[in-house]
Amino acid sequence: MATDYDAPRKTDEELNEDSIEELKTRRNDKNSGKVDEDEAEAAEAFELPGADLSHEELTVRVLPRQSDEFTCAGCFLVRHRSQIAEERANGDEFCFDCAG
Repeated sequence: MATDYDAPRKTDEELNEDSIEELKTRRNDKNSGKVDEDEAEAAEAFELPGADLSHEELTVRVLPRQSDEFTCAGCFLVRHRSQIAEERANGDEFCFDCAG
């Protein structure tokens, strides 16, 4: 079935039949489903680029590379040995992402 997207959806008579009160109730019905959200609370969750975070402390526990891990010579990420895709003669090991 072909659809004519240029054709008006309502005729002029139908548009005039809609009363102001009916239109107001439709508008109120659409807004009734919205969730009230505190704008200040929502803004606290966003971090802007270039924000001053010098007063913040980052605590991360760093573990040394384990016996079943390797450092990829391409991306320098520590990965599990099961992700070795290529070992070169000079000893460099590459993961599947970098073995290209």
